[in-house]
Amino acid sequence: MTVFLTTLGLIGMAEMGDKTQLLTLALAARLPLGAVLGGVVLAALLNHALAIAVGGSALLILPASVLRAAAGLSFVGFGLWTLRGDRLVGNEERRVGPPLVTVAVSFFLAEMGDKTQLATAVLAAQATSFLPVWLGSVLGMVFADGLAVAVGCLLGRRLPERPLKIGAAALFLLFGVLLLGAPTASDTAAPHISASVRPGPGEHMPSDGGMR
Repeated sequence: MTVFLTTLGLIGMAEMGDKTQLLTLALAARLPLGAVLGGVVLAALLNHALAIAVGGSALLILPASVLRAAAGLSFVGFGLWTLRGDRLVGNEERRVGPPLVTVAVSFFLAEMGDKTQLATAVLAAQATSFLPVWLGSVLGMVFADGLAVAVGCLLGRRLPERPLKIGAAALFLLFGVLLLGAPTASDTAAPHISASVRPGPGEHMPSDGGMR
């Protein structure tokens, strides 16, 4: 549950003011709201499943200490990226059929290589179970984009971008610093191992001659 809530909050905050959220708002101004939200759900499910597959593969290849250091540096980079902000470049809408398909394809392509997808991959590389990361990241995206669309449609205004952006950046930087400062499993195991093999008072380590 902790992994799910952490992922939900982190990805949801990171999506505020992100390129894909701006795309969602642009699509919601022209297409049915149900098709927009449905397309976001489908695209996020597929896109973040791909991210988790990449993050899970890293667990099989890299040692835990390398993964932790890479994750810490990545989160620091995501924090700086968030502060810089995103913007839509040109028209990222891909008309490929019904509105639902148009939104799903457009959102999927815009999310490729975006910081929320990369953050999901990093979180998956640190998790012992992938399902909470997948569900948390998808629901975080849907909640953030759905909230932005609802506020835009119902109140005719946008969410306060700057404080949300600063909050998301602070979370990323905090996670990065904590990961970089966390001891590895080998660091914590070494003192216990050395203590278990250290001879006590009046004892001595057996020599090879004593074993013969």
